Amino acid sequence: MPDPRIIITLDGRGRRQYQPGETLAGSYFFDSVSAEEILAIECSVFWYTTGKGSEDMGIHAFWRYAVDAGDWIDPRSRGRFSTALPRDPLSYRGIIVKIHWAVRVRAFLTDAREITEDFSFRLGSLHDVRTMRSVHAYPSLY
Repeated sequence: MPDPRIIITLDGRGRRQYQPGETLAGSYFFDSVSAEEILAIECSVFWYTTGKGSEDMGIHAFWRYAVDAGDWIDPRSRGRFSTALPRDPLSYRGIIVKIHWAVRVRAFLTDAREITEDFSFRLGSLHDVRTMRSVHAYPSLY
């Protein structure tokens, strides 16, 4: 049997850029996982930083479904998520720090394994700082 995996899709036909206040909605489903194997599912919309210094993370929205809590989990059906996006922090690709947004779905299986899948998207429309630097360094060329 193939390794189990999670497939995440966002509504909007491949759209991956959103503005603050817009609704981010989508779905997820499981490939090669049976209902008897899943103990719990977590879905979150979150941001995190990468770069120099300590890395930060913040959870914007979180849902948990667990068999022991009486939730019915059917891996053959698509799970749905939807949330209004916050005003900040905006996605940012700086030289020292980068801010990323993603949807994460985690499944906890009966054999103590976890399956995790992330799907990234952009919040806001800040320019890549490297692009901005080249425009300001040589303004007569643009």
